This record gives sequence, structure tokens and C-alpha cells, in this order.
Amino acid sequence: MRHFYMCFLSFTALSTLFYILHERPHWDYMGSSETSTGHNEMYHKNTIHIVAVACGQRAQETLVMIKSAILFNYYQEYLKFIVFTEDPLTGILREKLTDWRDLYPQLFDFELLPLKFPNKSEMEWKNLFKPCAAQRLFLPSLLTDVDSLLYVDTDILFLSPISDIWQFFGKFNESQIAALTPEHENENIGWYNRFARHPFYGRLGVNSGVMLMNLTRMRKFNWEPHVFPIYKEFKLRITWGDQDIINILFYYHPDKLHIMPCEYNYRPDHCMYMSICNTSHSGIKLIHGNRGYFHSNKQPLFKAIYDAIESYQFSSNVYADFLLPLRSALIAQHINESSCGKISSDILLVANSLFDNKY
Repeated sequence: MRHFYMCFLSFTALSTLFYILHERPHWDYMGSSETSTGHNEMYHKNTIHIVAVACGQRAQETLVMIKSAILFNYYQEYLKFIVFTEDPLTGILREKLTDWRDLYPQLFDFELLPLKFPNKSEMEWKNLFKPCAAQRLFLPSLLTDVDSLLYVDTDILFLSPISDIWQFFGKFNESQIAALTPEHENENIGWYNRFARHPFYGRLGVNSGVMLMNLTRMRKFNWEPHVFPIYKEFKLRITWGDQDIINILFYYHPDKLHIMPCEYNYRPDHCMYMSICNTSHSGIKLIHGNRGYFHSNKQPLFKAIYDAIESYQFSSNVYADFLLPLRSALIAQHINESSCGKISSDILLVANSLFDNKY
């Protein structure tokens, strides 16, 4: 009897160990993977993956986006940037990112990967809407060692620690595979409800510039086999490329999508006509300069924020060389008199709380 009892205990212990090693839940949103760079990631089990796609003239914009994520990384999470790109952008990005990584080797790493689209229709997918934007549709099969990631367009700037948005993974229910923000908040200026010639998610659609993706769940859902027939059926009726495909997919599978508040993808549309994003309780977390607003004076607030981050040099004084110039820029008369200038205080809310306390 004692021999049987000891054997039973041994079997139970081995079974438990096997489960921990092989059957642990894949929805753990802090999951990580070791990739080809292997720089420091094997020592950081809580790696946060940030993915972008850069083509054309997007090298500098991509670097400023990455700089903003590092700059606002208040809690010093370990970040892994994965950028799908092409020559000659690869060399430009590698040189600058290597310099930054040498300054902060314990805080982030990066990997530059070539573009890869389905072989039989590579150019068709590459040229869908903006160059290379559709690459994000194929991330589940391209990043098979990654559990979860945050995808951002290159014209995104972080104005808060990435943990603020990453925590939404923990709010997913059992069926949800991704998180997005609404395309609009108001039917009077909504694009999808007025102009779309295809199905779209919810009442006003969703914007795809900021997207949390649980790749493990997306692979189980067979994400890409859902994408191909949607494209085949609606390709002559879509306007915004991959964003429209994503909207159509979640129209048919609304239970798979988690909706985040608008402050996690704040765009000129939220303020240029009227204020339609209530951010007063928490401030703006990520700002999206779509349609070139970071590089024009149409709404100078967006350009002022971009310029302040672009001008800041790592290893200098963050308070004196970033926060103070940002404050000065955002209280300028021409910004405050613009329609989007009214939310300058929302922009500074998070920045002040972070940098005033830290420096």
C-alpha cells in the first residue's frame, strides 16, 4: 500500500510538471518569445512586443514613434520593437536603433524583418491602400513565436507608459482576440455609417492604427483563412484597405473584438470640428497624426508634439530638454486658438504627472 501511495504521488508530481511546461494557458498576455536577435529577450519573460510596418518615406516617423515609447516607458518595461521594412530603410533604422539600444540595453531590443506577403498575390497585397500597410494582416503566421503584441501605425506617438494600453489584454473575455478603438464617436461626422459600401463593425466602425493582437488566439481562430475570402468578395468596394478588411471581419465576428476608449488612439477627427473624445479623466494616451498631421500646420498641436519628441536627444535632461519645451509649445497662442488646441491640457496631464514626479 505504501509503495502504491509513493507511486501515486510521483505520478501526480510528474503530471503537474508536464501540465505547467506544456499545457499552460496561451492567453497569458505577458507571454514572450525568443527571436532571432536574442539580445536580451531570453532574460526578460515579460517582454512587451511593439510591431510596426515602415515603407516609403516612413523611416524618421518610425524612429520618432519608437523614441516616444522609450521616453514614456516610466515603469521600465522591457520592450521589443519589431519593424517590417524594406531597403534602404533597413540600414537607416538599424543604425539609429543600435545607438539607442547601446544606451539602454536593459530596456529594449529590436528586430528588423523583411516584408512578406502571400506568394501568389504579393504585389496586390503590398499595394493595398498605403504601401505595405496590409502586412499587419499576416502577423499571426509571420510571428509564430510571439503570443501577444501591440501593432501601431508609424504615425503614432506614445504619451503614456505602454503598460496603460497593455493592461487591456487582461480585460479580454474568453472569446476576444484583439482590441481596437472606434473610428468615430459621432454619427454626424462618421465615415463608415455615411459612405461605406461594405459591412463594418458596430455603429461607426473601428480604426486600425492601434491594435492589440493576441496572436495565439488569432491563430486558433484561423485569422488568415477568414481574411482571404473577405478580400476576394469586397476588394472592389473597400476604400481604406486593411482597415476595411478588419472592420468586415469583426462585423461577422463581433464577439472577437474588445473596444478601447478613444484616448488610446486620439486623432484630429476627435477635435478638428468639435470635441468628441472625453479624455478629461485620464488624459490622452496615444496620439495618431494620420493624414500627415504631424508634418503640417493644419492642426499645429499635432506637429508641436511630434517636433518636441523628435528634437529630444536620449541621455539629455528629460525635464529640461523635453517637458519644458513641450509645455512652451502647447501654450503658444497659435496652438491654443486652433480647434484642437483646446485639448493641450489633456496632452500635458499625463506628461506632467510622469516627468514632474520622476525628474
